[in-house]
Amino acid sequence: MATIDIVRDVLVENQDLDPEAITEDAVIEDLGIDSLDMVELICDLEEACEVDFGEPEGLVTVGDLVAYIDSL
Repeated sequence: MATIDIVRDVLVENQDLDPEAITEDAVIEDLGIDSLDMVELICDLEEACEVDFGEPEGLVTVGDLVAYIDSL
């Protein structure tokens, strides 16, 4: 499964977002994800992707998040 699909699935499940709204160009903040939601999202993505995020910075879009995961 592609990383964008994993991110999309986690966001749909945890944030009850419309899957069509979750594109690589979507701004995370515009999706209604605040800093607390982001912490929960990172924990869920670490589990789903079997990675250790560390302390990511500069993640603005879903595409940034996908690229960061792919770089781990």
